[in-house]
Amino acid sequence: MTAPLTVVDHPLVQHKLTLMRAQDTPTAVFRQLLREISQLLAYEITRDLPTELRTIATPMQDMDAPVLAGKKLALVSILRAGNGLLDGVLELIPSARVGFVGLYRDEETLEPVQYYFKVPQSLEDRVVIAVDPMLATGNSSVAAIDLLKKAGARDVRFLCLLAAPEGVARMQEAHPDVPITTASVDEKLNEHGYIVPGLGDAGDRMFGTK
Repeated sequence: MTAPLTVVDHPLVQHKLTLMRAQDTPTAVFRQLLREISQLLAYEITRDLPTELRTIATPMQDMDAPVLAGKKLALVSILRAGNGLLDGVLELIPSARVGFVGLYRDEETLEPVQYYFKVPQSLEDRVVIAVDPMLATGNSSVAAIDLLKKAGARDVRFLCLLAAPEGVARMQEAHPDVPITTASVDEKLNEHGYIVPGLGDAGDRMFGTK
């Protein structure tokens, strides 16, 4: 069985994504939109988190009310562009533990090169959400999840803003147990490995670099 691919077609998500795609959207606005859309996507990817009942006192009476069960979530940013999604998800789940996987793409081979890895303890007991705006070739995302599984993670989910069909296929082949949540699966990759129509380089647009 292959884990589900969820495309969040909510009107607010699609509206914000359209604004982000536009090449004349300023860096500050792009960054704010990414933070906002990440919260909407996070709402969807956490829909089935386990809960347990806890007795609390309301102003009216005692009741058994649901709270999140188990250890706190782990959010793992695939650097550098993943930090744009991370900021928004953390506003929604401020108690989450945070990790980072540093990978960059070799522009000739399109293969990932690791330069940093720091994650929370006890990943095997946590729901782990890996975040990266773009699932393009899928090579970096697959490599990041390889590292997370080697560190003990067993319940891993992947959150991205945009995906290409090639990246989805690569991820599902390498990690069929990892569900993917995204705002759009675009048409294809171009000859340079960028998503088309896409929105350009998410990291450059977020940080104002070229």
